[in-house]
Amino acid sequence: QVRLVESGGGLVQAGGSLRLSCAASRSVLGFKTMGWHRQAPGKERELVATIGTDSTNYAESVKGRFTISGDFAKNTVYLQMNSLKAEDTAVYYCTLNTMWRDYWGQGTQVTVSS
Repeated sequence: QVRLVESGGGLVQAGGSLRLSCAASRSVLGFKTMGWHRQAPGKERELVATIGTDSTNYAESVKGRFTISGDFAKNTVYLQMNSLKAEDTAVYYCTLNTMWRDYWGQGTQVTVSS
């Protein structure tokens, strides 16, 4: 089993920044991407950003404000979030996608006050 541990959530004012981190307990066979999804109250879970060995992918709503990066030697992914808005408030989930299944973290709360 693979465990994903997230950190870095919290409360921040609009316009501020936060950095999320996620570490996987071990490397996996068939690795494809690591990334972040989020779920706001009353809304469906949505993709925020993913990173593979040679590509990144962002939701339109975060392009230009969020940057995803990874240290695959450490099985770790980061999400630098700048210019945060109230609508970024959500629980952010770390994800690890392999050829056979997806793994999810427990989630970390990000709250942006306006």
